[in-house]
Amino acid sequence: KESDLHTKRTGHTEFIDKTLEAAKPISLEVPKVAKESEEAIAAGSTSEPEEMVVPEVDKKLLEELEAMGFPTARATRALHFSGNTSLEAAVNWVVEHEADPDIDQMPMVPVNRHVEASKPSLTPEEMKLKAQELRERARKKKEEEERRMEREREKERIRVGKELLEAKRIEEENERKRLVALRKAEKEEEKRAREKIRQKLEEDKAERRRKLGLPPEEPSAAPKPSAPIVEEKKSALPVRPATKAEQMRECLRSLKQNHKDDDAKVKRAFQTLLTCIGNVARNPDEEKFRKIRLNNQTFQ
Repeated sequence: KESDLHTKRTGHTEFIDKTLEAAKPISLEVPKVAKESEEAIAAGSTSEPEEMVVPEVDKKLLEELEAMGFPTARATRALHFSGNTSLEAAVNWVVEHEADPDIDQMPMVPVNRHVEASKPSLTPEEMKLKAQELRERARKKKEEEERRMEREREKERIRVGKELLEAKRIEEENERKRLVALRKAEKEEEKRAREKIRQKLEEDKAERRRKLGLPPEEPSAAPKPSAPIVEEKKSALPVRPATKAEQMRECLRSLKQNHKDDDAKVKRAFQTLLTCIGNVARNPDEEKFRKIRLNNQTFQ
């Protein structure tokens, strides 16, 4: 049947079955390599974690970094991650990773990983020059920062000084205005007091004239101030007439001066004057207290 079908399809009369020659037998056994890999994976999953140690770094470079002020953990980390190449590379790594949260943590590597500290490519003299250059650069940077801070502090002092001077000036100006207002108020008060005294004197004078039966004084009868003399304008200060209080003070002063050897008389005279003035002040309407009889025994 297969030969007939082959003849119909291909036109060949002969048919040779080569299926067994082309097909390969399939093995159902598991390869040994796969088993070994699975055993290795299982062994790795059950093994303990590796021990971690601090990596080896160049001791001279580490001492140089510590002498520059870097902590041991930061210096070790910088040398490890910069490849122990040079001091400048470690410093640059610290500057670039200064904001890292773990920069001050000691780096750890597996114990079976042998990391050899690479020797620096620079000679000892070059290393010293490079370290000196880095120190000088750090010193200049620090000095520049200090000068900047000093300028800022000086500006702040100048600003505070100006504010204090302005506050003092304002306070002095306010005090001056207060004193001027106080003097003005005192002058106004003194003027009102003088006017009140003048009115009281006018009232007393009118009352006395009324009691004596004299007609009231006409306002036109009051003496008019004379016209000022032209030559008086040349005087620097006007002459103020002495008041009654000043005249009384001068009389008392002269009385004490003339009888300075007899204090008892002076005291008695002052007491008598004080009594008379007190009677007038307490009884201004009594006519008898307005006159003093010279034949009185007290005044003898």
